[in-house]
Amino acid sequence: MDVKVKFMGGAGTVTGSRFLLETDRFRLLIDCGLFQGLKELRLRNWESFPTDPAKIDAIVLTHAHIDHSGYLPKLVKEGFSGPIYLTEASLELVKILLLDAGKLQEEEAKFAAQKGYSKHQKPLPQFTQEDAERVFPMLKAISFEQEVTIADHIQLTAYNAGHILGAAIIKLKVTGENQEKKLVFSGDLGRYRDPILNPPADIPFADVLFLESTYGDRVNESIDIDKRLGRVIRETYQRGGVSLIPSFAVGRTQMLLFYLHRLQEKGLIPAIPIYVDSPMAINVTELYKKFVHYHHLGPSLEEKGANPFLHPNLHYYREQEASMSLNHIKGDAIIISASGMATGGRILHHLYHRLPNENDSVLFVGYQPEGTRGRKILDGEDTCRIYGIDVPVKASIHFIDGLSAHADQAELVTWCENFISKPKYTFLVHGEKKASEKLAGILKDTYAWNTICPGYMESFELFSGI
Repeated sequence: MDVKVKFMGGAGTVTGSRFLLETDRFRLLIDCGLFQGLKELRLRNWESFPTDPAKIDAIVLTHAHIDHSGYLPKLVKEGFSGPIYLTEASLELVKILLLDAGKLQEEEAKFAAQKGYSKHQKPLPQFTQEDAERVFPMLKAISFEQEVTIADHIQLTAYNAGHILGAAIIKLKVTGENQEKKLVFSGDLGRYRDPILNPPADIPFADVLFLESTYGDRVNESIDIDKRLGRVIRETYQRGGVSLIPSFAVGRTQMLLFYLHRLQEKGLIPAIPIYVDSPMAINVTELYKKFVHYHHLGPSLEEKGANPFLHPNLHYYREQEASMSLNHIKGDAIIISASGMATGGRILHHLYHRLPNENDSVLFVGYQPEGTRGRKILDGEDTCRIYGIDVPVKASIHFIDGLSAHADQAELVTWCENFISKPKYTFLVHGEKKASEKLAGILKDTYAWNTICPGYMESFELFSGI
């Protein structure tokens, strides 16, 4: 039996994660994400899928983020009808994220048609809420460290990856007539000292490793995060401004709430209102109570005054009308809204109103891929195009590193050190070219690993005649 892989995304970029694994009698897609960032990448979302979706037998998701799951509605619409394996928490998150993404795309298409800033005569969403709902019956929950047979010759085991609630490292055991091989997909690895989530599990063996490399070229110090975050908020408060934080609804928002609660309890920032303006973030936050075994907050969620997701200064806004009312606040507030890369969602109308105000601050707390609004603002551009209008950037712009949900270069190398024997191949994926190549070089020079940085649509034969 031969085993091949084709990189249909997540190669040379941090988005669009899609890896097609083929044996003589089974086709398995690992992750099914949307491309984000640069226009040339986003255009791939509108192209026909590179292989016939009806001929894919099954899908395994490492986790729920849209760049790993967001193409599912289109794939189902184009003919995929097999099972989709993911952890219990990821199953709940995927439902929330896909419905939210469908709703946003419907709203943005409608808004673009009304305002006339789209190049298309009739702007259309990539998928709708109805399309998203068609995915749900196919979702099959799995538990960490329990082997599941997905084909007569393929067994799947998921291990904790950290990163976000339910994120998994995927191990596939492929059994041929002569040999058994282990393929490991790291997914997105979390941090070893995350204040909420458990660290990624150690994996001792892999014949082939697919390793994420988002921060393969840098170290993100997680020391003094609360001090740096507190300093920006205090300075903004003293100017009479509002601190606006674009934040990913899954993971990052909950970590921010943890730090902000602790800062207010210690008196290191003023006891001003904190507004979470994201229905999706609110829904996600509620899952932390349901899936307590995925994190180490544990009993604190039940203790009065200790729950970072429930205290007097914290206000959750679900309705659009409530969201719009925040535009009238002149100062003494913290607003957290999605999306974290400012690619869509309610954060856009907040940026539209806050960027021109020199008293306000915008705090980015996560990775900003090439081509995103967040990256352009961080790179110091004088204007930001929102709703077809060039908005002047006069607010104070900050990046608080260390809050990333991704393992940095040092942590990725530490995770690799746990392998008892070196893999036959290590593919560096889910990273921009510079980051992937840097990490590939370190693993090659330090451990003599056979590292490969694959290109988009590149194919490799992993094993022959096993």
